[in-house]
Amino acid sequence: MDSLPLLSVVVPVYNVENYLDRCIRSIAEQTYSNLEIILVDDGSTDGSGAICDAWAEKDSRVKVIHKENGGAGQARNVALEQIRGELVGLVDSDDFLERHMYAHLYSLMREDVDIAECAIGLAERDDFPMDDGSIAQIQVFPVVDAMRLHIRDELFCQTPPNKLYRRSVIGDIRFPEGNLIDDEFWTYRVIGNARRLAHSSACMYAYRQQPGSAMHKPYSLKRLQGLTAKEQRLAYVAQRMPELEYEAKFDLFFTCLYAMQGCLKSLPKEELRSARRMVRDIVAKITPLPPNPEASRMKNLLLKLAQISFEPTCRGLNFLIDIHVLT
Repeated sequence: MDSLPLLSVVVPVYNVENYLDRCIRSIAEQTYSNLEIILVDDGSTDGSGAICDAWAEKDSRVKVIHKENGGAGQARNVALEQIRGELVGLVDSDDFLERHMYAHLYSLMREDVDIAECAIGLAERDDFPMDDGSIAQIQVFPVVDAMRLHIRDELFCQTPPNKLYRRSVIGDIRFPEGNLIDDEFWTYRVIGNARRLAHSSACMYAYRQQPGSAMHKPYSLKRLQGLTAKEQRLAYVAQRMPELEYEAKFDLFFTCLYAMQGCLKSLPKEELRSARRMVRDIVAKITPLPPNPEASRMKNLLLKLAQISFEPTCRGLNFLIDIHVLT
């Protein structure tokens, strides 16, 4: 494998001492061995930094960067400035990989395939069963079709770690720093730089959803950063892939709907007023929207009702969830 292109694997690390060794070991034991592994200790206050240093001592492919805490986006950016590989992987420090993952994904990267991804499994234990890719179903898509699937959150979703990238498609695209949400600002732009993308049905990336993750925290105004990201994605596709503009508007509309549901349930009055202004401004820009012929009858009914009376529709949905009519 050493004759193959160098693969730079970036791992932002912050207070994950209980999971970090399993993560690093799953990268170091990849059958694709021509690696540089960049561990960015983002100001950890537990034993994570020491674990990183121990790995650097026993594996010459491991490089450790210690820095003050600045968040995962900043940690990834610091590493992206220093990578040497033609290929790039981005791994979260509490997750782990099936040992054939990068070899399998590289096998999908034909001359015109710039991004390859595998399926993700939600792991609760270290012996989570995964696939080796030998019987995987492979699909290859031109970039417009891949972006459509990304917008629909069906394939090529916003999570970077289950993917292998050519460094050229990342270029100078960097993650926003200091955000609660950063992947959603980054992934669509990298996808947009690709020629073709490949998807493998093999589950080769084990994701641990921690209680302290963004999606487990109480709803806050910072969660609305996702709306800003999707507004920017809409502007991007309207300019570069106008055939997807309706798809992006439709998705943004429903993201606004679900966001307002969360705001109504969780935010105090002053924050709710700020959220309401933001959501109303976005909805006003993207409506009216005609029915989506590819959506379900229920979703088109919600689209119609919410365009007539947006906030009461959100309150009605919350009521139906509270009485367990909807989940």
